[in-house]
Amino acid sequence: MSEPTSVSRRRRRPGLRVGATRDGSSDRAHDLAPAEEATAVDRPSSAGIGTPRPRAGGKFLFVGDEKLYVRGATYGTFRPRGDDCEFPEPETVDRDIALMAENGLNAFRTYTPPPRWLLDRAAEHGMHVMVGLPAERYIGYLADGRSNGDPDVADVVREGVAGCAGHPAVLCYAVGNEIPAAVARWHDRGRVARFLEQLYRAAKAEDPEGLVTYVNYPSTEYLDLPFLDLLCYNVFLESRRDYDAYLARLQNVAGDRPLLMTEVGLDSLRNGEEAQARSLDWQVRTSFEAGCAGVFVYSWTDEWYRSGEDVHDWAFGLTRRDREPKPALTAVSEAFGAVPFAENGKLPRISVIVCTYNGAHTLAECLAGLERVEYPDYEVIVVDDGSRDGSAAIADRFDCRVIRTPNHGLSSARNTGLAAATGDIVAYIDDDAYPDPHWLAYLAAAFRRADHAGIGGPNIAPPGDGFLAECVTNAPGNPVHVLLTDQVAEHIPGCNMAFRKSALEAVGGFDTQFRVAGDDIDVCWKIQEAGGTLGFSAAAMVWHHRRGELKTYWRQQLGYGRAEAAVERKWPAKFGPACQVAWGGRLYGRGLSRTLGWSRGRIYHGVWGAAPYQSLYEPAPGLLRSLPQMPEWHLLSAALTGFVLLGLSWPPLLLAAIPLAFTALASLLHAVASAVGADFGDDHGDVLLRWRRRAVTTALYLIQPVARLYGRVSGGLTPWRSVPAYGFALPWRSTKAIWTEHWRATEDRLHDIETALNADGVFVVRGGDFDRWDLAVYGGVFGSARLLMAVEEHGCGTQLVRIRLWPRWSPERLLPTVLLGGLALGAWLDGASVAAVVLGAVFLLGGWRVLRDTASACFALRHAAEQA
Repeated sequence: MSEPTSVSRRRRRPGLRVGATRDGSSDRAHDLAPAEEATAVDRPSSAGIGTPRPRAGGKFLFVGDEKLYVRGATYGTFRPRGDDCEFPEPETVDRDIALMAENGLNAFRTYTPPPRWLLDRAAEHGMHVMVGLPAERYIGYLADGRSNGDPDVADVVREGVAGCAGHPAVLCYAVGNEIPAAVARWHDRGRVARFLEQLYRAAKAEDPEGLVTYVNYPSTEYLDLPFLDLLCYNVFLESRRDYDAYLARLQNVAGDRPLLMTEVGLDSLRNGEEAQARSLDWQVRTSFEAGCAGVFVYSWTDEWYRSGEDVHDWAFGLTRRDREPKPALTAVSEAFGAVPFAENGKLPRISVIVCTYNGAHTLAECLAGLERVEYPDYEVIVVDDGSRDGSAAIADRFDCRVIRTPNHGLSSARNTGLAAATGDIVAYIDDDAYPDPHWLAYLAAAFRRADHAGIGGPNIAPPGDGFLAECVTNAPGNPVHVLLTDQVAEHIPGCNMAFRKSALEAVGGFDTQFRVAGDDIDVCWKIQEAGGTLGFSAAAMVWHHRRGELKTYWRQQLGYGRAEAAVERKWPAKFGPACQVAWGGRLYGRGLSRTLGWSRGRIYHGVWGAAPYQSLYEPAPGLLRSLPQMPEWHLLSAALTGFVLLGLSWPPLLLAAIPLAFTALASLLHAVASAVGADFGDDHGDVLLRWRRRAVTTALYLIQPVARLYGRVSGGLTPWRSVPAYGFALPWRSTKAIWTEHWRATEDRLHDIETALNADGVFVVRGGDFDRWDLAVYGGVFGSARLLMAVEEHGCGTQLVRIRLWPRWSPERLLPTVLLGGLALGAWLDGASVAAVVLGAVFLLGGWRVLRDTASACFALRHAAEQA
């Protein structure tokens, strides 16, 4: 870590407490007089003129620039009146809405399109309305078709939206609610998804600025609906732990979109009114703590009408049929008043560290965003790593501490900030990112709920960065997080990561050899190697700018490739023989390959489709699916190109043009399929823009692996690398028996061998549940060896340990070498001496590498076994 050459200190203003507005006033409903309950965020003008409409921004909803936390209840369905209106008399609606507003609600959900006068009443009280369009009633048309006189479902949706379009009280439109699981299973998930997408397009065509969603439930969680503006779920769980875990799953399903819980509740008729109040209290609080953008309690009143009759055998309402409040209304009002967090105990001090090197273009936006953070106790430290563009002068204008150092690289700057931090938590954000106002609050809440050493959150590209930046967002190579479970991470990206200071110091901070990138991967692995765990908070969100120019995108990917080479030198056991990182978890983020039809996940339906929670299990991408995106795939193309050129001296080699065309076509199809599967969200009505974006994204999919390959090779990470050649063992099967009077478990002995291999920098793999071997070692991409252990017990602590070693002669390694030998012989016999010499040299080199890598792998296994 470098010593700072100068330090600038500025006095911080007192941090805002969670739930406070920018001017320090509370936004909790019970702190305000009834006439003032709706803030400017929630209350449109009485005329609705000039009022911004709700929009989705990353994981949350906004009205203008202000975040909107939806605090609502469901409203209806009611017995139709004589005029076929499916809502109570206006006087009753007025009283209901007024009582909702008095108790801190700012929204309600209807199940059928409301009349215009009801929206007007809602606007007068500062309320938002989630408009239900009951398209699920027409799902049978998918099987039976429409008969003469049946309405067109898209027309029904358009008509419902037309009656509400443009009204400032409209929160969003829901094109359906809980299509039954049996029906979705009957029609196939793809067909149901296309049906809902058609209705989504119809709603958007009628009200382009309106948000459109579909209300799902756990029984059809597997429906893949990436076109929706926000994700909505009805979930009824009576265990807080189960509910919290399922919310984490839904957040990962939602990805970069807001998550709304559109029905939560408990029946007071069967459970009692006090139990209902207790349950709703933790359901609401847990939802917001998990990062939900809003909650609708089911329901406002016990008055309910369904299938032609009033329902009397349940009581989910916050009020009784006569609108007399239940205890649940008070509980919900208090829970909504604490959104997004209750002030229960002292929060940890957090040090936010911004490392910058020539980041003047975005640094001011980053620091301005940090000054808007709503958290009671935090500091901002800017480490200027030798910038030449005036970054330090920009930082001096903000309320932060500025530390100037010579340029020693990113990891050194991170360590400088760590040493200067006074907080219990250190949070890192890049200088080209800016945080959500509740970023630190969500991080602190996640640290309080679990004993993780570090926690990360999503990084989402902000809108309006330009055409190419939008394409880069949907291209590969952006920072992503890797999750082992819905709540436990394997990797968190450096642009949004936080650690307990003690845990970070215990592993020695960041390795200063990583000057540009790779530091986050290294520190995550160090923490996990030391026994710590990493968590993930889907709501701890930062906005992270993507590269807006092709040359900067190329340089970024080139740098990432070089960083991968440095990481591999330090962590060789974490990389496979073909240079790829052997992640144990699943990657999440935009720009990951979304190929069409290459992989079809399996849906867990339960026996006879009766499971209440039906999920989609997607297999990890296999080798064939991953090959076109691997940088080394382009080395194969280069080799085939060489064969084609050599064919000028021996025509039979021109046949290499066939596999060359295949590799090129596979890369192109993979890129096109991934680009077509990308969701830009706002180009559905502009066909030219839609295809321009996908054409550029396709090009980025082709460019990115080449840049990574160039970076890897220039950094020394090549597929022809091998383990240190400190010894050779003849590559044939061997068995050894060892008598020992020191008893040890078989697992411990294998672990010792694995540890010895890792210490030698060898890539080692454990056998899986269905393998007849225990450990495998790769001497390089051309050769490997395997080990099997059996332990015989002979009493009194004595054991006979049997170890079998054998080389792995796989066809994919031998066949190319044998083919090259055959081609060299054929060229020689045909009199093509130039081709024969070249092919023969390549054959000898390939044969030597197969022998060397296999012999090295056998020696490494034997040496480690003897050491253990």
